[in-house]
Amino acid sequence: MRMNVINMTTVKEIENAIRKLPDTDRSTLLLKLEDLYWLSWEEQIVSDHKSGKLDSLIAEVKEDINSGHLNDLAEVLNKS
Repeated sequence: MRMNVINMTTVKEIENAIRKLPDTDRSTLLLKLEDLYWLSWEEQIVSDHKSGKLDSLIAEVKEDINSGHLNDLAEVLNKS
């Protein structure tokens, strides 16, 4: 089933169109949207890193590593 997305101008219209899709098409679309979400998130992290927005956070983590203020992951997981 091909849908003309050009005519859909609101989120509600797109949502209604998605609800009308067969289950397999809807599942495929949801997986593709999830991939797009994570790709967008990754691109934002790379952009933030290149622009220096993460420099203070990276410096803080390096300081914690150098001063020994980090707990081993296995230790943290065993406490929970």
